[in-house]
Amino acid sequence: MTWITVLQLALGLVLLVLGAESLVRGASRLAARVGIPPLIIGLTVVAYGTSAPEMAVSVMSSLNGQADIAIGNVVGSNIFNVLAILGISALVTPLAVQRQLIRLDVPIMIGCSLLLWALSHKGLDRLEGIVLFLGGIAYTALQVWLGLQDRNSGSTDEFSEEFGEQEPATPTTLVSNLGFVVGGLVLLVLGSQQLVASAVAIARALGMSELIIGLTIVAAGTSLPELMTSVVASLKGERDIAVGNVVGSNIFNILSVLGLSAMVAPDGLSVSLEAIAYDLPIMNLVALLCLPIFFTGFRIERWEGLVFLVGYAAYVTHLILQKLQSPFWGPFTNAIVLLLVPLAVVTLAHSLRDLQRQRSGRG
Repeated sequence: MTWITVLQLALGLVLLVLGAESLVRGASRLAARVGIPPLIIGLTVVAYGTSAPEMAVSVMSSLNGQADIAIGNVVGSNIFNVLAILGISALVTPLAVQRQLIRLDVPIMIGCSLLLWALSHKGLDRLEGIVLFLGGIAYTALQVWLGLQDRNSGSTDEFSEEFGEQEPATPTTLVSNLGFVVGGLVLLVLGSQQLVASAVAIARALGMSELIIGLTIVAAGTSLPELMTSVVASLKGERDIAVGNVVGSNIFNILSVLGLSAMVAPDGLSVSLEAIAYDLPIMNLVALLCLPIFFTGFRIERWEGLVFLVGYAAYVTHLILQKLQSPFWGPFTNAIVLLLVPLAVVTLAHSLRDLQRQRSGRG
């Protein structure tokens, strides 16, 4: 590990920040000027664009026979997206959650997570990869159709609240905003490549396995575009994009990224017993937790974001201590059971109490 590796890491971070800013600017302006709701933009263009690094890393890993990195990248990214990205974004400003997310997208994310866990017990073959990839295409088509329906219905309250009156769309403004989107995606991909390459070099210098590299360094590295995009969107008040970006990315990661990875892998994607027994259940639990938290008040409050962040820190610490066979692993596990699990239960209980109060108030 040399100073060049550290410089490569810093360069990757700079490119990610610039790319996220450009992508959010172009996507949000397109949403307002063309009449497509920001939520749909977040669930499709922004979410898929920021997942391009996951696609590149997992597909390349599959071609090279590194199934642990391909699987770990997606599973780790989905955990990181919810706990770390939504956690940080909610700390910046409480996040609004659209009802469509509750009715449609979060259940789809949960269903995809459970399906992946079920398929993983025997590995993902090429046929299953094709099915998953077609599912990603169908989901995208559904989002486009819903966006067109919303536009045709004349629903403009959301636009008025977030963007106010907009200038008429012209060829010049459309081309300019598309340029921001494309330029942002290019910078995000380049930045992620630099970041992941340097991070993997550092991790291997420390003697870490491919699975833990995929679950931590690579997953966090390829998810930094989502992090930058959601945080920038939160700062700009575009909270639909902040939340929709995460949910859409998680769905895209499972259906399209792993689907294509399984399609191109010479012998399919095998999933380690360790990931099946520990990391995939964590990913499913995180997805399930979204439903009650999102549903109560249709907001993610700052304190809930803090709970998310604490949960991610505990997950990564537990994972590293276990891989390193540290003597602190046992006591830390006991601490998680004694502290973090009750905290999660209290969070859910608080959310359910808020829901009951809302229903009582409406009654």
